[in-house]
Amino acid sequence: MTNGAIASQSTLREVLEAYPGAQRALFRRYHIGGCSQCGFQPGETLEQVCQRNGDLDVIEVLNQIRTSHQQDEKILIEPKELAEWLIQDKSIRLLDVRSREEFEAVHIEGSVMMSQPVTQEIMAEGTNSRPLVIIDHQGKQGLDAAAYFIGHGLKQVRCLRGGLDAWSREVDSKLPRYRLG
Repeated sequence: MTNGAIASQSTLREVLEAYPGAQRALFRRYHIGGCSQCGFQPGETLEQVCQRNGDLDVIEVLNQIRTSHQQDEKILIEPKELAEWLIQDKSIRLLDVRSREEFEAVHIEGSVMMSQPVTQEIMAEGTNSRPLVIIDHQGKQGLDAAAYFIGHGLKQVRCLRGGLDAWSREVDSKLPRYRLG
């Protein structure tokens, strides 16, 4: 399903496949999907979710999701672009947001695993002089972490499109690929 095919009868599963940041966009604007009281089921249609949440205008909600997606696209960096950037700029910080087990099994050289102390260190720097690139498994959860840092004032935040999986396919084939679940 392409992004343009999302409509009022699309399930939230389909919406999230087309727009990985849709849940964040729905929560930020309408407080939908962030907790058990405002949650949704993957099989519910967008129209059903809108009706259940104050009879929201589905077209407005779709536009909000698309606008948020366009903003997400600006944050993403292609694996090959990041590889070139790393050669040119040694100050880039690579922040891996995967689990400890995933990180210990395989990670990009020079990356650090996200933890509370690392997050505090990044926030304490208080500057935007050091670029930050978020890495996850397949490029789906990293945008949430990027949104967190951007929301706290950091300007040079990017997220690796396709995550570590894309990096191993496009840049470093020696890095093992894996599947979760």
